[in-house]
Amino acid sequence: MDNSVKYRIISEIINTNDDRVLNAVKSLLKIDDDGDFWEALSEEDRAAIDEGLEQLDKGQHLSHESVREEIKNRFNF
Repeated sequence: MDNSVKYRIISEIINTNDDRVLNAVKSLLKIDDDGDFWEALSEEDRAAIDEGLEQLDKGQHLSHESVREEIKNRFNF
């Protein structure tokens, strides 16, 4: 499967608010809600997430539309 399909799947997952879809994906990928995922992350991953959240708080982010356009141009679809 090429990356453009993966990016489209990710985009659809991010943009949905349909619990049925999200639960189906979660079930398919065998994602368990038990436990705190944060504790399983490395210190480096936690720092990267915190940095990203700080950037969002400061308004330093790209719009969904600009990312879609960049992906569309990069992968010619």
